[in-house]
Amino acid sequence: MSQTGVITFKGNPMTLAGKPLAVGETAPAFVLHYADGGLKTLTLDDLKGKPTILSVVPSLDTPTCATQTKRFNEELAALGDKVNSVTVSRDLPFAQARFCGAEGIGCIRTASDYQTHAFGDDYGLTIEELKLLTRAVIVLDSTGKITYQQIVGEVTEEPDYAAALDALRAAS
Repeated sequence: MSQTGVITFKGNPMTLAGKPLAVGETAPAFVLHYADGGLKTLTLDDLKGKPTILSVVPSLDTPTCATQTKRFNEELAALGDKVNSVTVSRDLPFAQARFCGAEGIGCIRTASDYQTHAFGDDYGLTIEELKLLTRAVIVLDSTGKITYQQIVGEVTEEPDYAAALDALRAAS
């Protein structure tokens, strides 16, 4: 299944692979990878018990994705360890770690869907034409239920930070 007419990239219509998720659904299980002295895995089960914000970006090597990650890192500092926050991209975990180190990112964790692409496909967020993730923000409650989702219509634009953070606070 694929979705057309949901997003554009620089004004060009793109296709999202997979079934779209809806608020109220339980988030699909996932296995992502991150660098921490080697490759480690992060699963949905690892995040249960606290509200979670998943900030999904095409690549941290682009200005809008870098801005989104830095902005959520700054905004989430006030919430401390009351919430989980993860930026998901298909960048290699080592590139994600290098970005975080260079930019002083410490409040939001990065994890990669590079290996299987299952996260993007299961969450309906893979841009078929680019094989990258589209820009989106998903908030989960402590049980893994989706309480908020924004798929940004134009991939090069930033998400609605205020709405996402309000949803995260409401889930707390």
